[in-house]
Amino acid sequence: MATPHLLYVTPEGEIEEATDLQALSFGDIPLTEADLIPLPDGVTLSMMPDRLAVGLKSSGGLEVLSSESGWAVAALLPIGYMRTLLPAYEKVPDTEPLPFFGYSAVASVDGEIYVAAIKTDDPYKWHPRSFSRQKLERQVKLKQKALPNNRLVAQHAHCVLDYSCPTASNLFLSRWEMGIAVSPSCNATCVGCISEQEEEDLISPQDRLTFVPTVDEIVEVALPHLLHAEEAIVSFGQGCEGEPLLQWPRIEKAIKALRAKTNHGVININTNGSKPRWLQHLYDAGLDTIRVSTISGHPETYEAYYRPKGYVFADVIESLKRARADGLYTSINLLSFPGMIDREREVEALIKFVRETDLQLIQLRNLNIDPEVLLPRMPALKSMGEALGLQKMLEILRKEVPEVKLGNFSRPIQRVRRSVDATDAKVNVEVGVGERRESASSARPSLPVID
Repeated sequence: MATPHLLYVTPEGEIEEATDLQALSFGDIPLTEADLIPLPDGVTLSMMPDRLAVGLKSSGGLEVLSSESGWAVAALLPIGYMRTLLPAYEKVPDTEPLPFFGYSAVASVDGEIYVAAIKTDDPYKWHPRSFSRQKLERQVKLKQKALPNNRLVAQHAHCVLDYSCPTASNLFLSRWEMGIAVSPSCNATCVGCISEQEEEDLISPQDRLTFVPTVDEIVEVALPHLLHAEEAIVSFGQGCEGEPLLQWPRIEKAIKALRAKTNHGVININTNGSKPRWLQHLYDAGLDTIRVSTISGHPETYEAYYRPKGYVFADVIESLKRARADGLYTSINLLSFPGMIDREREVEALIKFVRETDLQLIQLRNLNIDPEVLLPRMPALKSMGEALGLQKMLEILRKEVPEVKLGNFSRPIQRVRRSVDATDAKVNVEVGVGERRESASSARPSLPVID
């Protein structure tokens, strides 16, 4: 097999190959060709600010390139790919933490750029070329003109034009999963929060929502989407806000108002799952799917990262169990950090968590954070056992819980709602992705995925 060579960025911004140095991953572990895949479409190559490139000499020693030669380089992957290894570097003393990006190890193999990653889903609906800037700017103007007083339109226009957010963009493109932000506050202080940071040296890459939308504002943007959008999903809980459950009464009223108008489409919430009783109100109102964010199935790891206020990990488990009991389609947003979530203790805890909650989908997300910010705040890696590697972790999950789907995105599902007829107590099944209707005699069934 070919030896992967070190890549670095020159002061002029050119990417160069050091053919006399083997590329390394974080922890100064040599990269092999088996660790890498060809650079996929949609990748962005990035200089790692104030991080010097480091490679392995043929003699076995390390060589750190000077800043005059160049800096460490990494890949920022498109959604649909999970990074498997972090890049190696040597940090310039007294420098700032890395910006909140998901840096992946890269190398040159036979003159071509490769990256340490695994394809985990079809990225079509989230690929940058699916979001024409010219079309988006036009649609944003049209929506703002049509709804000039709706603050959600203004908020998500900002997310589209300044952050290129896909779910915000889908509001204006009238398709797929559309986001709705509702909560400016949160009951967790996540280490890697992208909208609000309490630590002075950590700068959030996004502005957080500053208002609570009215029920009318929510319905005004969500109803047309449910009625007319292709594979319509309306999602509460976005990266530009805190925890949507803190606004559960408003969400409950909005769901009821929407379902009074239409049975089309799917209503989803992205949440930390912290309050089972609050979520129960949303289940009863007509919520269809839930995605709960976690970094682990182990309470110690979970609470070290989320730093919850007023809830514990057992509440998260209870929320998912109640959701399944009520027939919702359930998934988790698993924050993936190589060398931590793939450790023996973490894999065992994740399998136990999946089985206990009867989970249906694991959505894998690269955790965008400086490793030297995250790791000191987490339990000692040695306490978690050996690192198995993310590829091995996925293989174990497929073997141990084969009924659970692995991917990156929410799925368009068959939406099943219970509506008991007073005369024959039958259950009407209403399908949101299409027009088919049928009857069933049992209570609200589980929701199958449409692949």
